[in-house]
Amino acid sequence: MKKSAIIAIVGRPSAGKSTLMNALCGEKISIVSPVPQTTRNKIKGIMNDEAGQLIFMDTPGFHNSERKYNLEMRNLVSESLSDCDGILYVLDASRPPGEEEMQLIALLSGQKAPLVIAFNKTDIASPERLRELLEESPGSLPPGMEISAATGHGLEELKQALFSISPEGEALYPEDYYTDQDPEFRIAEIIRERAMMNARDELPHAMYVEIHDMEINEREEGKIPQLWIRASVVVETKSQVGLVVGKGGTGIKEIRVKSQKEIGRLFPYRIHLDLRVKTNPKWRRNDAVLRRLMK
Repeated sequence: MKKSAIIAIVGRPSAGKSTLMNALCGEKISIVSPVPQTTRNKIKGIMNDEAGQLIFMDTPGFHNSERKYNLEMRNLVSESLSDCDGILYVLDASRPPGEEEMQLIALLSGQKAPLVIAFNKTDIASPERLRELLEESPGSLPPGMEISAATGHGLEELKQALFSISPEGEALYPEDYYTDQDPEFRIAEIIRERAMMNARDELPHAMYVEIHDMEINEREEGKIPQLWIRASVVVETKSQVGLVVGKGGTGIKEIRVKSQKEIGRLFPYRIHLDLRVKTNPKWRRNDAVLRRLMK
């Protein structure tokens, strides 16, 4: 009988969890950027294989901070660990371990779900210090596997290890599914990724994207239907509006054009994106907004 499991992917910010999930599933599911803590949600990616089906939950990077925003993201990690059949712990071989790594190891040592450990980015760094860290840690942890999400090194062996800890069961999703994200969420994430790549370090966590409405215009017979999307990039201050809009509107235009192009790869429509920028001061302290964004 084939196997089926929900696998929670956990690790520090920028360990390469999203890149790894995208590589395992063969599709771009979770947005990727050089900015730490890009992922805010329990994003599901679905991998179908002859051995069965693995459903990955890409969780926010585990960050040691008492700010409300970061506490909410850490809560998402804890929730994922309680809802999964197995855990994939990803460590970044290119960075020395820190206090967050010790906290994660302590958290994972108390979990009932079976654990697979992967040392990522071994194409550019050695994981020896991380191996020593695991050996010195209290409790019994499995040895780490060397992988590179960027090059694909070790991913077949990683798949086999994940199936080995997975229970037998029927697939939870049809074989042609690679995610269960709804279209509105995927569109908002594409726009947010483009905005983050444009703004870089200036305001990565000070923005989110609202989709106000979407409408399909069937147009004339024989012509490609249009998907009209009205959305806003939301920031905290008026000065941040200028960082997104850019000189003469060049920034927001670039975000819109590149977002339209990527959205067009997902849907069989001609995309028309109406994109604005607006402010919502202190949204990272707003419970209602955080619940909506981090579901």
